[in-house]
Amino acid sequence: MSEFDIVKSSKKAYTKEMLIDNLRDLGLKAGDNILVHSSLSKLGWIIGAERTVLSAIMETVGVNGTIVMPCFSGDNSDPLNWQHPPVPKEWIESIKDNMPPFDITLSSTRNMGKIVDLFRHYPGVKRSYHPQVSFCAYGPMAEELIENHQLSPGFGEESPLQRMYQKRFKVLLLGVGYGNCTCMHLAEVYLNDKKLINTGSRIIKNGQSIWQPYIEINHDDSDFDVIGKDYEKENLISKGNVGEGVARLIDMQTITDFAYRWMKINRIY
Repeated sequence: MSEFDIVKSSKKAYTKEMLIDNLRDLGLKAGDNILVHSSLSKLGWIIGAERTVLSAIMETVGVNGTIVMPCFSGDNSDPLNWQHPPVPKEWIESIKDNMPPFDITLSSTRNMGKIVDLFRHYPGVKRSYHPQVSFCAYGPMAEELIENHQLSPGFGEESPLQRMYQKRFKVLLLGVGYGNCTCMHLAEVYLNDKKLINTGSRIIKNGQSIWQPYIEINHDDSDFDVIGKDYEKENLISKGNVGEGVARLIDMQTITDFAYRWMKINRIY
């Protein structure tokens, strides 16, 4: 959506104080620990754009809250598996040989949005070392959440996602739907019957840039919106507007456990 379209569709110019009021009405409070998924363009025209949104979230949870955002770099993967878009087969070896290795400072995110991109550069934010599914965290729990992020499965027992689940984080969907709800990938890890895929990434190992092959779960978010709708039929959630965007605040353990039960019944490979 262009900025012209955002201005045209917005009822007002939103300030940080307005967004803080919206977040508090949603149920977000000081000391909350949250995993945030967001779309800036869906929130309307905001004075200060992504900087204002991030400030509003930080001020709402305060110094005792921890904020985490996915900072995925899916392009550091085996180009043989790329679909959006695919690349010619004759390019594949050259891509693998010349791809820059993952770097917690320099590696950009892919299709994660402006709020995430600002967040990963924010002073004090820590990023986990994973070439495809890193997380960035800010707050008292940041260091313990991001340390020793295992390579595979990237959402497994030694991952920030599992640690957030154990610590009863909340999920804030800010202008996005359940299709962006990453914690449901954790449910896929728990499944006995799951698809696996050969992949790889370029990383730094022993001071050298290497291509590291590994096996990963072939994660599938195509049914997440359906799972979310079914979840809301059985669970009360906090739903409201932040700016112009629809927002939801959800208990992470509850929706992950629901997704696991749903997948066991409805996913048949």
